[in-house]
Amino acid sequence: MSDVDKKYAKVITVLNKAGQFPIPASETTISILKHTIREEDLDFIMAFKRDISQTMEQLKESSKLPEEEILTKVKRLAEKGVMFDQPNRNGVMVFRLLPIVRQSEYNFMKKLEHTEENKEFGRLFKKLDDNLNQMFQNDYDNFLNMWKKMPPIDRTVPYVKNQNGDNIEIVLDKEVEVPIEKIIPTQNIDDIIKKFDDIAVGKCFCRQREEIIGHPCKQIELIDSCFTLGKSAKHTSKHGFSRLVSREEALDILKKCREAGLVHKAYHLASDINKEEVAICNCCGDGCCPNSLKGAYIPQNNASNFVAEINPELCTGCGTCVEKCHNAIIELNNDNIAERDEKFCIGCGVCAYFCPENAISLVEKKRIVNIIPPQK
Repeated sequence: MSDVDKKYAKVITVLNKAGQFPIPASETTISILKHTIREEDLDFIMAFKRDISQTMEQLKESSKLPEEEILTKVKRLAEKGVMFDQPNRNGVMVFRLLPIVRQSEYNFMKKLEHTEENKEFGRLFKKLDDNLNQMFQNDYDNFLNMWKKMPPIDRTVPYVKNQNGDNIEIVLDKEVEVPIEKIIPTQNIDDIIKKFDDIAVGKCFCRQREEIIGHPCKQIELIDSCFTLGKSAKHTSKHGFSRLVSREEALDILKKCREAGLVHKAYHLASDINKEEVAICNCCGDGCCPNSLKGAYIPQNNASNFVAEINPELCTGCGTCVEKCHNAIIELNNDNIAERDEKFCIGCGVCAYFCPENAISLVEKKRIVNIIPPQK
C-alpha cells in the first residue's frame, strides 16, 4: 500500500466513527474516497479523529487552519457528501463528518449523466456491497447475532388508504397501554410531510445507482422520490443533491409512489424512532433498495408497527397481493387463498392498497423485522 493509500485508510477509520457499521479499509473503499476526497483534504479530515462534530472555533484549533481555508475545504467536502454543515439549535454552525455510505446516498440523489466516471463510482459502491456481503457470509451466525442487537435503520410508515381512496382497515391493540409521555411516531406519511417547513427531494439514490451501472428498476421509472426534511433538506438542497419543494408537490410525489407500490420508509435522527424524522425513502421490491429481501446484502433491521392480515373469506385468489408484495412473502395456498409469511412482513400496506376485494387489513403489532440475506 502506498503512503497516500495509507493516509486514505486512516481517514476511513475516522469516517467510520460517524456510522453504525465500520467499513473495511479495502482497495475498493480507498478507490471510492479518491472520487470524493482530494489528497490535499486528508489531513483536514484527520482533524476530526477525536470529535466528528465541531464548531468553527474547535476546527481552527484541531486543524490549525484559518477560517477561510476551513470554509473552502468544508464546501468542497460537503458537495461530495463527506461533511454536513448546518447550525445547531443555538444557531451555532456545526461541521460534522458523514459515514461513507452517505457519499453514495447524496451523490446519487442528484441527477447524474451516464458518464464513465459516474459509472465507475457506481460500480465501486456495488463492489463494496458485494464485499460486505462476502464478509457477512464468511461469519454468518456471529454477524447475524451482532446485527440483531443493533437499532433499526428505518421505520415502515403504512399506507392508510387503498387505491380507490377508501380507508384501509387498521386494527389497533387496545390492550396495550401507552404512557402519556411516550412519543408515538407518526403513522401517516402525509402527516410527516405536513410537520416540516423545509422539504427537499432528489432521485432515489438506490435506483439511480443501479440504472447507471446498467440495472434500471422494473417497478418504476427514475423519478424524484427521496426526501430529506428539516436541516437535512437545507443541507442537501444547499449542496445540489436535491431541490426544495412545497408540501403540495411532496404529497403529489408520494401519491405517485403509492401508485407504483413503493414502500414508505422514515429515517430518524441517530436511528432513534423516538426522535424526529430526517428523511423519507420510497422503496421498491425489485432489488434496487437494500432494505428489501431481494436487495439486502447485509442484514437490515426495520421498525414496524403493523402486520398484514388476509381475510380468507374475502380473498378470491386473484394473486394481486402476491405480485405487489415488497418482500415477496405472499403466496397462494392449495385452496387458492393468499397467505403471508409474518416473519418478513413489514406492515407497509401495499398489498392492502391494491387488493380489489378489500380482503387485507393491517393489525397493530409493534416489532423489529430482521431483513436477512440468505446464507450461501
